[in-house]
Amino acid sequence: MSTGMSTDRAAAAVAPADTPTAPPGRGRHLGLALIVIAAAQLMVVLDATITNIALPAIQTDLNVTDANLAWIVNSYALAFGGLLLLGGRAGDLFGRRRMFRAGIAVFTLASLLGGLAPGEGLLIAARVLQGVGAALAAPSALALITTTFPQGKSRNTAMGVYAAMGGVGATVGLLLGGTLTDLLDWRWVFFVNIPIGLAVLVGTNTLVEAERHPGRLDIPGAVTGTGGLIALVYGITRGGEHGWTNALTLTSFVGAVVLLSAFLLLQARTADPMMPLRLLKDRSRSGSYATMLFIGAGMFATFYFLTLYMQLILGYSPVRTGFAYLPFSFGMATAAGISSKLVTHFAPRLIAGPGLLVGAAGMFWFATLEPGSSYAAHLMPAMFVTALGLGMSFVPMTLGAVSDVAHHDTGIASALLNTAQQIGGALGLAVLSTIATSAANDKLPDAATTLYRALATKDVGLASRAGEALTHGYTMAFAAAGAMFLAGLAITMLAINAERQHTEDGAPAVHMG
Repeated sequence: MSTGMSTDRAAAAVAPADTPTAPPGRGRHLGLALIVIAAAQLMVVLDATITNIALPAIQTDLNVTDANLAWIVNSYALAFGGLLLLGGRAGDLFGRRRMFRAGIAVFTLASLLGGLAPGEGLLIAARVLQGVGAALAAPSALALITTTFPQGKSRNTAMGVYAAMGGVGATVGLLLGGTLTDLLDWRWVFFVNIPIGLAVLVGTNTLVEAERHPGRLDIPGAVTGTGGLIALVYGITRGGEHGWTNALTLTSFVGAVVLLSAFLLLQARTADPMMPLRLLKDRSRSGSYATMLFIGAGMFATFYFLTLYMQLILGYSPVRTGFAYLPFSFGMATAAGISSKLVTHFAPRLIAGPGLLVGAAGMFWFATLEPGSSYAAHLMPAMFVTALGLGMSFVPMTLGAVSDVAHHDTGIASALLNTAQQIGGALGLAVLSTIATSAANDKLPDAATTLYRALATKDVGLASRAGEALTHGYTMAFAAAGAMFLAGLAITMLAINAERQHTEDGAPAVHMG
């Protein structure tokens, strides 16, 4: 699930009051402008989850290996997260409306290529291109609200709708992905973006361009940072499949160390860095970013492994799988609403800490799943508990990350939090997929392939053994995800020393100690 809901709410809470206002005479276009921005945000957010429901169908149709299946999810998250800061900077330099249009155009084209993909190679490439488009469009969308909508009720309404799209996007993605896969074909999870993207492009004339800022793009930073992360994730994924002493695995890790070290060196020396290191000097802010990294790592795994468990082990259809996630969405919405009120009364760590503990408990509950576990007695309550914990964590972590930053750094601080979750999700999924695959194959070699073969030949005994092996792998991954939430809890309690405070207008604000 994207950080769209949590990050955007916080950005709205700390939005500077001196942002440009829309010129007079544009009031009649504001409704259409809001639809354009909301539709774009919905499209970008739902694409982070819509493919999860379609994964079993994609694997069967395109003969995708277990290791490469994770890349269909990871490739989008890596490109999106790795280029998000660069996309925000490009909007400042070249015009946010222009970059918004470019991002939506790239995203729409990539969706067409993904839907037409004849094999896993082109599909993964299309997912990367989707991530590039999302990274160009997403940072400019929020800024375009401040330039298109005048201050007051109009802008506040727009901010609320935009934030809501981040919240409902993940749920819509799961439900829509299941419906399209079941009733039509998995390719429609990509094709559905095309009419939305074209409609958004037509409506961009209603958006007001923002003032451009001087500077230059940090291309070396983007190349080294994104390249280093890709090398790291590839090394983890390959290590689980071919061994940790494999030559290419070791080469990937060495490349990751070199590129990420070069990235940090460049960020410290360049005048216009992609990731300003000054934002990391505050202990609470750095702690918020680190915690969100672990939250993303564990949360992405929840959707990935639960989808495989429900469809492969329990035999759920894609539509039923999508609706099965409703308790998760309800838990997230409930907890986010509660925590947004609690931040005005308690320090962030006193809200996020217990939330992470509850989220970890939910993950360890998932770790007790068996091939015949009940949805009503096991899956549904575990989903709700996990979502409740995560929802309690998002708002305080986000406020702590983007508050008390300089006006010109607000967008970067928000984007960096989004980046932390996306990159955390990619790294976490790579690690947990490795754990799940290794654990399953220890029980039964090539467990996933064996299950498909057993189902095709109606070999009940073999299918049962394969299902047990895969379930064992999934539960090991859930346990590791729970440990990741506990690591985030430790960082929260030790590093985040922000205090509860109020702004002059009564909105919650977090001041760093």
